[in-house]
Amino acid sequence: MSCANTVSSLRTDPFAPKELTRDDFLGGAVQLWQPRDGYRAGVDPVLLAASIPARAGDTVLELGCGGGAALACLARRVPGITCTGVEMQPAYAALAQRNLDDNGLDGAVHCADLADLPADVKSQRFDHVIANPPYFEDFRAVAARSQERAVSRSGALPLEKWVSVASRRLKPGGVATFIQRADRLPELMSAFFACLGALELWPIHPRSTRPARLVLLRGRKERRAAFVAHPPLVLHRGESHERDADSYTDLVSKVLRTAQALPFPVENSRMTRRSQL
Repeated sequence: MSCANTVSSLRTDPFAPKELTRDDFLGGAVQLWQPRDGYRAGVDPVLLAASIPARAGDTVLELGCGGGAALACLARRVPGITCTGVEMQPAYAALAQRNLDDNGLDGAVHCADLADLPADVKSQRFDHVIANPPYFEDFRAVAARSQERAVSRSGALPLEKWVSVASRRLKPGGVATFIQRADRLPELMSAFFACLGALELWPIHPRSTRPARLVLLRGRKERRAAFVAHPPLVLHRGESHERDADSYTDLVSKVLRTAQALPFPVENSRMTRRSQL
């Protein structure tokens, strides 16, 4: 793991054992060390990882990888990929590397700012670039319980910069996939249109009767195709939470509890047609 210059507000000291928990992901197929008080991975990085159409031999770069949840889940589902992560908070970069190593997954995590990537990353082009950028701009951020969680929830770099970096790191035909809050979709779409093509939008609704809270957006480098807005992915059954238990749909439950893929709808249709031939 390499490390670039950091600012004083970032978490630099390694996490002490008492500050960490080890949590099961994908039904225990992945076990991740996470801070008790700080940024903890939820369903977002798992959904992101499941949506990536990677194959053995592909190279994957994650921008802002946090503790490595998305990379670890993707590498468990698709053996044989080469993972690279970039994370600006030193403690989280070290945690991401530890999580890859402890799960027996190959990958290198670099502690660096997106605006100043290390030479090892700049010298490569990747098949996939994925990102779960901070959900709030600094001026709209909600106060978080810890400084490092606040850094994970909000950021100074605009989404335009995240997408520009992703595009530059892709091979021709490579795929960039981001997950982001739905209210930031106009900003994200504008950034994607500026440097990527063949855009696909997949809105994520908490329930069928509620508006989208998250979106998955995908684009390809140096590719042209009509924009596609897919039918929504619905996370929970029913119109409201009715009992003290999770209510994930069968598909989402399988994605969260097993290493099942979550292909975009058009891709899923193509896979179904191929299997029927």
